[in-house]
Amino acid sequence: MKTTLLSIFTPCFISIFAAGCAATQLHPGAERVLVSHTPAPSDCRFVGSVVGDQGGALTGPLTSNRNLAEGAFNDLKNRAHEIGANYVTLESTTAGNTISGSRRSISGQETDVTHVGNAFICPAQPAPTSSTASRDEASQ
Repeated sequence: MKTTLLSIFTPCFISIFAAGCAATQLHPGAERVLVSHTPAPSDCRFVGSVVGDQGGALTGPLTSNRNLAEGAFNDLKNRAHEIGANYVTLESTTAGNTISGSRRSISGQETDVTHVGNAFICPAQPAPTSSTASRDEASQ
């Protein structure tokens, strides 16, 4: 029986693309990281910048916009949690798009999302205000 390279690598490619389609999951404890556009309270200590992203050239086109956004947000919280932070001031969000076409038609799609923020350790995690909470939930 002759084995081809295609029969060997097909299962690998399928698993890579399937994993790319789902949103990055939160690690245990990362759900307690608060992400906000509001500057950190004065008693918080800056511990570093964090970047969360999802997507890319291979898996981005196969991932829904919602999963790209949610996965990048979860990745940001995971990375903040890894350095001990419990508060992130969200500084920027970008979404990459591909556009292709000809004179007659143009099409495009979102391929990646990246969130950049500053991570802080706060003695008591700040409670979001009602205006902050609604805006922060909307960014998820």
